[in-house]
Amino acid sequence: MTTPDMRSPSALLAHMRHTLDFYAPRGIDPSGGCFHFFKDDGQVYDQRTRHLVSSTRFVFNHALAWRWFGEPIEPVAHALAFVREAHAQPQGGYAWQIDWHEGRATLMDGTQHCYGLAFVLLAHAHAAEAGVPGAGEGVADTFALMERRFWQPADGLYADEASPDWQLSPYRGQNANMHACEAMLAAHASTGEWRYLDRALMLADAITRRQAEKAGGLIWEHYHADWTPDWDYNRHDRTNIFRPWGFQTGHLTEWAKLLLQLERRMGHAAPAWLCPTAQSLFDAAMRHGWDAQHGGLVYGFAPDGTVCDGDKYFWVQAESLAAAAWLAVRTGESAYWAWYDRLWAYAWAHFVDHAHGAWYRILSPANQKITDEKSPAGKTDYHTMGACQDVLSALGVLPGRATPHSTP
Repeated sequence: MTTPDMRSPSALLAHMRHTLDFYAPRGIDPSGGCFHFFKDDGQVYDQRTRHLVSSTRFVFNHALAWRWFGEPIEPVAHALAFVREAHAQPQGGYAWQIDWHEGRATLMDGTQHCYGLAFVLLAHAHAAEAGVPGAGEGVADTFALMERRFWQPADGLYADEASPDWQLSPYRGQNANMHACEAMLAAHASTGEWRYLDRALMLADAITRRQAEKAGGLIWEHYHADWTPDWDYNRHDRTNIFRPWGFQTGHLTEWAKLLLQLERRMGHAAPAWLCPTAQSLFDAAMRHGWDAQHGGLVYGFAPDGTVCDGDKYFWVQAESLAAAAWLAVRTGESAYWAWYDRLWAYAWAHFVDHAHGAWYRILSPANQKITDEKSPAGKTDYHTMGACQDVLSALGVLPGRATPHSTP
């Protein structure tokens, strides 16, 4: 199967459109929000369960459709209203999971997650950019809530989890802080307020340098309350998709991308360590994560460098190709374009559903489909369409422009 020239803005936009068409219009629930569970052919197999991560990511998806394809803001507002109304809890914060039936929400899991709030912030930022009323105020309010409930000044990082009445768990994790960094970049893009870049830099420095020093220069996922690595957390549990054991190949590359986005956004004020750190993380991910036999990047590897989860996940490939493009543009090194092309060729052959649209979620180490559930809660193809948008941004392409500022 021939892969299109995915360095071409028109090819990236066409792929974004093809993926969006999988979810629209079937994904919108007129009674509130969006459906979260889709089979390969687009059939909705659970109309009631709603997860905060999907609810917020659908705001992002609709904002992307507004930004690049001129679609109306009403779907963005519809998705954001569901987050603000159906997920909102009387004691503050947002429900992790609810049952939505006949226009009413029943609480299923009221645990408060900083990871979830990071996506609430991201959703408000993208909705604000689209002009949804009240979204700008939501950016400030969500940031204030994260500061009040999860920020740990002595650590320079956010705590991870709290009970419904805001009692903090001792668990600490890098994933919530990584997505908080992403959300801060989006908040700055929508508001222009420098405080969000200050916080993004603080998070990036703490995780990719200070914490990485405790793990051989890489980024461990799980920590004790004092931010010492918890090397055994979820070691024998592969079911927790938000807290997997091992070094996560996709998180190394996702951080590489975020560091370069932060560097560009900060301009002359950016510290010199951002790009070299991004290169180091990406290079390590390719060195340990690329499957030389079957192609693609594995999910995770152990501290000794051996593969601990050889399954292939859609988001790992998507984040990695976006990071490769940013590194290629930033450094001018052809090796990163080679990785970009290699990752796209692999994804195009194995992950992209050319018949129905969107990407398959997970494949076996030998690239066989494991499930016919293309998009369960949490997916929404936010990673895949976001990666296309990130590559366009790396190339200097703005919405409404047919050509990039510079060609690779």
